[in-house]
Amino acid sequence: MARLLDAGADFVIRSGWKSARWLDAEGGLVDLTAELRKATAGGMIDRPIWIKRKSGAPLAVRLVAIRKPAQAAAAARRKARRTAQKGGHQLSRQTLDAADWVILVTSLKPEDFTTADIFALYRLRWRIELGFKRLKSLIGLKGPPGTDERSARPHILAHLLIILLLEPLVDELEDSPRLADAA
Repeated sequence: MARLLDAGADFVIRSGWKSARWLDAEGGLVDLTAELRKATAGGMIDRPIWIKRKSGAPLAVRLVAIRKPAQAAAAARRKARRTAQKGGHQLSRQTLDAADWVILVTSLKPEDFTTADIFALYRLRWRIELGFKRLKSLIGLKGPPGTDERSARPHILAHLLIILLLEPLVDELEDSPRLADAA
């Protein structure tokens, strides 16, 4: 994240509750799951937060979280329980609390991007990622041949063109049944 900011870029990424050491403005530790529990009634968090780094000053970012719909939250809790059971470890209350939330970290300023804008950007990024996953399975997209930019660039551009051509036909080409069709 720091390298992106140093290069003048911004980011919107999904985060887990324990994937960072969360700090307040004074450098004190923030209990993220306690913050989530406090925000349960409103169902949303949008606040500045700092991430402790191994070296250097803490990274100032924006924490944006939204409570999942009941069905999605229940599915996330089931998945967390299965993962803990398979791994042979005790499931923490914090993990169950965090499973009810989509937690994002961004460098985008609230004056420029509302909370709704941040989630719209994240959904768009997720759709792009799904498009690439679809390409991998449908047309066998792999890494470019070699490392020379002269061959890598045309390879990637050709596959992006294929995405654009296939997108209108994607429903007919999918290789797995839709959940609605399976029910």
